[in-house]
Amino acid sequence: MPRDARETTLRLCPRSRRLRRPGGAFDAWALRWEICADPLPDAADLSPADACAALHAAGPVRAVPVGVIGPKVATESQVETAGRLGARIAQLGLQLLCGGKNGVMEAVCRGNLQAGGRPIGLVPDEEWDASNPFVAVPLATGIGPARNVLIARASFALVAVGGGYGTLSEMAFGLHFGRLVLALDDAPAVDGATRCAGVDEVCDRLARRFLGVAAV
Repeated sequence: MPRDARETTLRLCPRSRRLRRPGGAFDAWALRWEICADPLPDAADLSPADACAALHAAGPVRAVPVGVIGPKVATESQVETAGRLGARIAQLGLQLLCGGKNGVMEAVCRGNLQAGGRPIGLVPDEEWDASNPFVAVPLATGIGPARNVLIARASFALVAVGGGYGTLSEMAFGLHFGRLVLALDDAPAVDGATRCAGVDEVCDRLARRFLGVAAV
């Protein structure tokens, strides 16, 4: 299939190990594009998702997290979706942040950890061991449901997999803070959130937001 003429060309420079586009180079620590007049490297064109993965594999990247939110009591479909999402987030090289408890949170942590990620759990309890067993970095807050605000504030984007009132509050906080909010698998309908058809679409949108590449 031919490339859409509106699509940004993304290539990883094998010499500098920097992500390039026409007229620009991506600063992987400041997470912004800089002006670069050098010609594009002789390398393969990458999709935003592949570019995100290649960038993370090439060297240090500032690990601003993507938050995954959802119910503590999840359906079989939500558990399966969250597990696949967690694995794909790890494959993109992105950092996962969640509430660290059960249901969708446990499933996304399990998928992420098994795929080589180090999921962070921002648990509402007073001790770290209240987190699920797949959280690699448990952070005890002792603030109960108020930790929902912290997840929304700390993440560059939020992905809701199903959910009820708690998830709804996190989505609303995310939108209030100007975050990209994506919805999967019967997540609450919230004005401003983007309903996605599946995990592939979510990952494309996450990669684009992380790299500052607008959707077409």
